[in-house]
Amino acid sequence: MSTRYLLYTHTKANNFTSFIRNNIIYNVHNVPFTVYNRRFFSSIERKPLFDKILIANRGEIACRVMRTAKKLGVKTVAVYSEADRNALHVKMAYEAYLIGPAPSAESYLNINKIISAAKMSNSQAIHPGYGFLSENPNFAELLTKENITFIGPPASAIMSMGSKSESKDIMIAADVPVVPGYHGINQDPQFLKQKASEIGYPVLIKAIKGGGGKGMRIVNDPSEFDIQLESSKREAMKSFGDDQVLIEKYLLTPRHVEVQVFADMQGNVVHLFERDCSVQRRHQKILEEAPAPGLSDEIRMELGAKAVAAAKAVNYVGAGTVEFIMDNVDKKFYFMEMNTRLQVEHPVTEMVTSTDLVQWQLEVASGNPLPATQKDLRLEGHAFEARIYAENPANNFLPDTGPLLHLRTPSPSPNVRIETGFEQGDEINVHYDPMIAKLVVKGQNRTEALGILKRALNGYEVVGLNTNIEFLKSVVSHDAFIAGEVETGFIAKHNEELFRSKETPPHVIIQASLSLILSELQNITNENISPFDPFSPWTSLPFSRLNTNHVQTIRFYDDKEGDINVKMRFNNDNSFDITIVRGGLNPIVFKSVLGSWNEAEQQIIAEIENHRVKSHVILEKNSKVVIFDNVSKRVLKIPEPSYLQSKLADVAGSIKTPMPCKISQVFVKPGQIVEKGAPLVVLEAMKMEHLIKSPTTGKVEKIFYNVGDFVEENKNLVNIVVEN
Repeated sequence: MSTRYLLYTHTKANNFTSFIRNNIIYNVHNVPFTVYNRRFFSSIERKPLFDKILIANRGEIACRVMRTAKKLGVKTVAVYSEADRNALHVKMAYEAYLIGPAPSAESYLNINKIISAAKMSNSQAIHPGYGFLSENPNFAELLTKENITFIGPPASAIMSMGSKSESKDIMIAADVPVVPGYHGINQDPQFLKQKASEIGYPVLIKAIKGGGGKGMRIVNDPSEFDIQLESSKREAMKSFGDDQVLIEKYLLTPRHVEVQVFADMQGNVVHLFERDCSVQRRHQKILEEAPAPGLSDEIRMELGAKAVAAAKAVNYVGAGTVEFIMDNVDKKFYFMEMNTRLQVEHPVTEMVTSTDLVQWQLEVASGNPLPATQKDLRLEGHAFEARIYAENPANNFLPDTGPLLHLRTPSPSPNVRIETGFEQGDEINVHYDPMIAKLVVKGQNRTEALGILKRALNGYEVVGLNTNIEFLKSVVSHDAFIAGEVETGFIAKHNEELFRSKETPPHVIIQASLSLILSELQNITNENISPFDPFSPWTSLPFSRLNTNHVQTIRFYDDKEGDINVKMRFNNDNSFDITIVRGGLNPIVFKSVLGSWNEAEQQIIAEIENHRVKSHVILEKNSKVVIFDNVSKRVLKIPEPSYLQSKLADVAGSIKTPMPCKISQVFVKPGQIVEKGAPLVVLEAMKMEHLIKSPTTGKVEKIFYNVGDFVEENKNLVNIVVEN
């Protein structure tokens, strides 16, 4: 029997009611949330936490910080742009302040407005979350002058580690291995190109500040160096206010392995083991796990030791992540950069170490020592995090925008955690990062955790815009991922299998058809049944016919398969004979199909040849039928009737916007001859730049927009006439 140790409970002293059992501190709901050393914890005089903090961020991270703050009895203040007026983080906060219009430069990056909100609300500290101002040393320094605590590292550490070039020099001095490259101050394009040739292609151009893949370009050949350098510098300036870059050797089979570190003001530094973040698209992570698969204990301890050395080298305080690039063959690793903030993927570390890192941040920022020593920390189980993005993987992972018309998530549990800042009905807009949520799971081992992740992804439903959920299912079901064979080139390496097209099963087509017919029948019945004669066949049996059976044809369109025609014959016993005709295939006939529609649950149940299937069905904007069958999401489009098809044919050779965006740069002029693959326009959307290249060789006839214009999706950008 374990001994229960009670802690004194006082708002100004501890800010939580809890007890310790087996070195783990539990909250009042008996859920473990952080590791504490009993003797260490009881021997110190803890300082009180803050009464009120302002969170200078939005979305899921703002909500994440608020949940821990509420648990600890700390009041939270939100800031919001005009686009986020009704956002979840605004609803969750104790109070909230409008700080400007939608563009982040005029709101979430406006230091003066955020400090003004902190003063008006009497906030004692500011939590920056990640992104925005989280790694801005000027912001941290200014808060110190204003006597407002910055819940993060000192400005000097942010400045040193925020510069990728300076941080490399610091790491070399601290005996931490670094990637071969040029990290100097000479930014002359020709000089940088010469250095790239000396290092040897492929090389990686990286903005010296920031992260999230912004300002990062892989260059495989000298011919593309100039344009990629210019694009990297431009994106870096927009994101971080600094266009300086460094050049590094690009490893061909690298893994991205990072170590969570934590330090307090008393000089204590610990690591909380490593995470593998190798599965990426556009240099941004989409799947993370802890611990990293396939590492020996010796490598794990060496990684931790080097990460702690990196933190000590800059007198670090608070939460930080030391990122390493590891050769997948010999397991040698090199320092890449240090993120001086809480990472997006921090929940996987919390899951396997039973910690609450936001609570640790509040404790350290209040002047308290770390809640645990290195020997107290241990790995337990395995965790995954899947990032749910509004994007279209089939279209080069371009971001998507739109409303969350339907949102259903897996049920949270001790092994399933959902971090989000959105609710059903909210809008994903062009101004901010397209991440909708993070799905975090834990199992006793990697195999069990992977099974939980697969089931949770199958239970995630989003309608209204494109997401990467189906793509994530493909990744986590791939044999190489199951075996732990991950690397940063995983998606490119297995591209064909991950994007392999799958034929829509007949039962899905039948369910879609039944849902349309039966929901229509239900609506007609509800509207037309006379209250004076509810059993009248003229209103209660609208599809009944004398001496014949009513037949109705439903047309669908699938992006991969083309037209699908479904002929439904109504039988007298309320069953259907259904014939499916698609493409050039032979018709498939299903006899005596039964179906029932539950409007409240948006659920169709069909019995097809003695096989009973059940799915959620959502009708999207009267133009699509979306079916979730606990395995996959299928979308069948409802073609527009021919009499409504009044749109003119597209101009030959036109190039259209793949998403709502801003025109950042135009390379061509009317009358100019361009080769296939030549750069035409740079688009900016959701804080990322996208280069549009010419799909053909021809003459530029017309350019429809200028630099700075905001353009909707599917609009003509450039018209090119193909010359014979």
